[in-house]
Amino acid sequence: MDIIKKHRLMLFPRLNKWIVICTVLILTAVGFRGLQLYHYLFNPNIHTPGSIIIPLNATYEQVVDSLKRHKILISYEAFDWVAGRKKYAGSIKPGKYLLDKGLNTNQILNMLKSGNQEPVQVTFNNLRFIEELAGAVSKYIEPDSLELITKFKDPAVQEKFGFTENTFHCMFIPNTYEFYWTTTADQFLERMWMEYKRFWNEDRRTKATALGLTPEEVMTVASIVQEESNKKDEKPIIAGLYLNRIRRGMLLQADPTVKFALGNFRIKRVLRSHLMVDSPYNTYMYTGLPPGPINFPEISSIESVLNAKKTPYIYMCARQDFSGYHNFAVSLSAHNENARKYKAALDSLEIFQ
Repeated sequence: MDIIKKHRLMLFPRLNKWIVICTVLILTAVGFRGLQLYHYLFNPNIHTPGSIIIPLNATYEQVVDSLKRHKILISYEAFDWVAGRKKYAGSIKPGKYLLDKGLNTNQILNMLKSGNQEPVQVTFNNLRFIEELAGAVSKYIEPDSLELITKFKDPAVQEKFGFTENTFHCMFIPNTYEFYWTTTADQFLERMWMEYKRFWNEDRRTKATALGLTPEEVMTVASIVQEESNKKDEKPIIAGLYLNRIRRGMLLQADPTVKFALGNFRIKRVLRSHLMVDSPYNTYMYTGLPPGPINFPEISSIESVLNAKKTPYIYMCARQDFSGYHNFAVSLSAHNENARKYKAALDSLEIFQ
């Protein structure tokens, strides 16, 4: 019996030793894994700050591919693990997301899963045709230019907002607007309609009425003024000149309207052959205002009409120094002299069309 007891005493210490070692190893592994998972969750995981766009119906693989293409993350293993625990693959939300320096994987996944997008600043200006507007806007929101053009040219859409094909330009006032990338074509239009109504407040409508014009007619005059000059100090004078011609029932004889009728604003010298184009936009042929704006008039151009300078001028011609300014005249004889000087300057530079 003594021998058996002795062997037992020797056996259990050995067993206890291995149990302790195994326990220590397990605890160490668990601790290491726990620390690793803690790092997965809470360590900063942005390598290159930037934005990614997640399109509608994107897959998890597409999201990861976008992250890799822009070299956004430090650890994609951490992203995979946290994404799996949060079941992100089943709740991907489209949008444009800003992933800034210092964000950890948990914060990144919370942002993507909640659809907490970065607003985009949509700016458009210096545009003339509806196709140009669609192309400019499609860079910032999900609908492509073809979808936007189709929507913009739909007569039912134009009528819904109280415009025609010719006056639909008026609803889009050039400025910078905040949207989300997921904005639909319909949502974009509703926002533009709201901005149009906000712009044409009681004060501006009262000024338009005092001029004997509707808001759309003011914007049509403004579009011509905008094509004539980019000089803010000169715009109110040009606006006053065209208002004088409208009141007198004169032909506006605005070269930019002819260029619009021809669909060619690269023309530097309007010739007699150009003036023969039979279009309601040819203000050398038809009296009164053209059917609608010839571009998307900017706020400064609209304001120049609403606050036009009272002037006796009814004629204008670009200055021969090509400064961008104009020579104005009250009489036709004075205007013809100004025109002669300008044509001579064009001839000297061999600009014939």
